[in-house]
Amino acid sequence: MKKMIKRQVLIPILAVAFLVVGSGFKSDFFEIAKQIEIFTTLFKELNMNYVDETNPAELMDTAIKNMLDELDPYTKFLNEQDVETYKINNAGEYSGIGALVRSYDDRLVVVEPYKDYPADKAGLKAGDEIIKIGDITVADFDDNASELLKGANNTSVAITYKRQGETKTATIERSGVEVDAVPFYKMVDDKTGYIVLAKFNAKASGQTKAALIDLKGQGADKIILDLRGNPGGLLSEAINVTNLFVDKGELIVTTKSKVKKFNQEYKTRNKPVDTEIPLVVLVNGSSASASEIVSGSLQDLDRAVVMGGRSFGKGLVQRPLRLTYGTQLKVTISRYYTPSGRCIQSLDYWNRDADGNAVRTTTYNDFKTRNGRKVQDGGGVLPDIEIASLKSNDLTAALLNDHVIFDFATDFYYKNGVSDPDSFTFSDTDFESFKNHVAQSDFSFQTKTEKTLKEALTDREEVIFNDAIENDFKKLLADIDKSKMAALDTYQKEIRKNLEDEIIKRYFYREGLYQYYLSHDEAILAATELLGNNGKYNAILQ
Repeated sequence: MKKMIKRQVLIPILAVAFLVVGSGFKSDFFEIAKQIEIFTTLFKELNMNYVDETNPAELMDTAIKNMLDELDPYTKFLNEQDVETYKINNAGEYSGIGALVRSYDDRLVVVEPYKDYPADKAGLKAGDEIIKIGDITVADFDDNASELLKGANNTSVAITYKRQGETKTATIERSGVEVDAVPFYKMVDDKTGYIVLAKFNAKASGQTKAALIDLKGQGADKIILDLRGNPGGLLSEAINVTNLFVDKGELIVTTKSKVKKFNQEYKTRNKPVDTEIPLVVLVNGSSASASEIVSGSLQDLDRAVVMGGRSFGKGLVQRPLRLTYGTQLKVTISRYYTPSGRCIQSLDYWNRDADGNAVRTTTYNDFKTRNGRKVQDGGGVLPDIEIASLKSNDLTAALLNDHVIFDFATDFYYKNGVSDPDSFTFSDTDFESFKNHVAQSDFSFQTKTEKTLKEALTDREEVIFNDAIENDFKKLLADIDKSKMAALDTYQKEIRKNLEDEIIKRYFYREGLYQYYLSHDEAILAATELLGNNGKYNAILQ
């Protein structure tokens, strides 16, 4: 009996000892244990004594998410369903209706039906609002209703949706959906190949390699690699894609963490396809993470000319850590550094402003590429050649984030006919229609100056704040409103680019958009011209 008692006491003591010794944070252990004990007792007492019935799972989910919100947007708790979604995104395969959807509390909005997949065959269009799936009303469903659209191959799902105010129904038979990392590649001219790399899932390097070899077989001796809009993905695939153009054994990225085992150097391991072929990489403000590893490392190694707009600036690395009951914690474990030693992270989530927002880096440090060219850290990858229409600005970002451009494209699609992508033009009259659409919408874009003025009006000091001053403030705010509408003209080039992209996809799918790019896209035309001038191309890299 004594042996049993000793064993029961010894095992937890040993477990605690191992945890303390194995942890790199010995000084925090007591504080962690203390806070866990406080939370456990609070959670127990709350659920036992609260006046109404509580849902422990929902309370815990809210508690975890609020705790993680204090860190960065990439550190997330993944329940069993989220873990499966995470695996699907990395694998590039799933079974469902074949459409990208956006979730709201009361509906799902179809963002993009994939060509020739079930949703497309059933007639769904971008902008359709799904309000019911089977017998379940989306507004009454607590979890992510988009998961209801997934299911085994050859099973059917009935949906009710709204289109331009009219309620419709459709029955869709699910099937396997392949999410290509390289959705398009083609010759721009008889010497220049063009490859779109849209995401870094498990297929990224394999499909990029196949496209590169095929284009070289068609006579390509110059390549444009398009990473615009690529949000990133697998670190290993970023290294393997870079490896296609650089020798085996090259350092591509270094990760640095407070946890020793996460401090690693990643080098290329495979035989490259072509280390000499002239290469231009296109990026924009939506190129992030793995896209920035590829573009940043190729820039540091003077292996490619980077063109477009400054990239997003995500220099943080995440890793999924297994928890109990099939859940995981996707946690930021380190920062990554390109071969020159720079970290391109643009937002500081650990030193926030008075409103709790992450602070954007404004001070950049200089680094040197292999050939001695100056590059900088802190604000994403700055292209060697900037393209005006791809530069980021707050107004265009707000129009995209608030779905104003998306909604206008939906209305445009149902009011206009476009028979051929090559003949499509977005006229000045169309842009005026867009400006009217913005004016009539509930779009709200608040500048820093406007916010400060409104706060001043709210916190008015009666001693010095008379009616004349208040009227001046209100007049200034009205003038700012007018200038915001005028800013639509100031940033017309960037806004029109996004409008054209969204509209063309409605008629000709993503494939039609890329086909349109070959003869109309400012960045591709500029890249093709640069690659046709060996002297200028080489001069940039020297």
